Amino acid sequence: MAVPAAASRGLRGLVTRRFLAPTQPGLTFSLPPMSSTVQDEASKAAPVEAPGHSYQSLRVTSGPEHILHVQINRPEKRNAMNKAFWREMVECFNKISEDASCRAVVISGEGKMFTSGIDLMDMASVLLQPQGEDVARISWYIRNLLSKHQETFSVIEKCPKPVIAAIHGGCIGAGVDLITACDIRYCAQDAFFQVKEVDIGLAADVGTLQRLPRVIGSQSTCHKQPISAPPPPLDLPCGNIAE
Repeated sequence: MAVPAAASRGLRGLVTRRFLAPTQPGLTFSLPPMSSTVQDEASKAAPVEAPGHSYQSLRVTSGPEHILHVQINRPEKRNAMNKAFWREMVECFNKISEDASCRAVVISGEGKMFTSGIDLMDMASVLLQPQGEDVARISWYIRNLLSKHQETFSVIEKCPKPVIAAIHGGCIGAGVDLITACDIRYCAQDAFFQVKEVDIGLAADVGTLQRLPRVIGSQSTCHKQPISAPPPPLDLPCGNIAE
């Protein structure tokens, strides 16, 4: 297991360095493998904390050439999304949208995997015990709750800067909601994806149901099929029908 893990870390480092590596003035960005010289320069360049971005669950660093690197920074919890994450992602990307010096964003996860999804230990009281005395009030509470959580990923989709997800290891549950809101998904060889909401009785309704069919190219679930014409009326003979 040590060899695949080391290979995964190396590939994840290459993914982030490819987007955050410094380039010479006048050269355009391209995806072919970088030269050893550029890779060495990228590995030596220490990330710089982006000013104005201080969070509990995220780490935002500035790369050269106007690139920001947003990391889900809870490696001890497999980057599970706690209450702070849902609030801080909105704050982070609202600032990025207004940042004239930022021209592209890379999202990744710190540690062994991209994200394990919702932190149920932290979020169970909010998701599984809705407030309200009757069906109407419970439904209204859930509607407001979902709208608020949907905005956590919708701000990524609405961000005017291109957003690239660099995915390694597991991308589970709400992680799929997150990456479907990005413009580009760039995966390591060990990346895998799971829509786990169904296992705990939840609908994947903060982005997966709306965006995943279009991301994977399945248009059959995105558009209504044409309704066929009704069958012609039966040609019954005239006259009385004997009983």
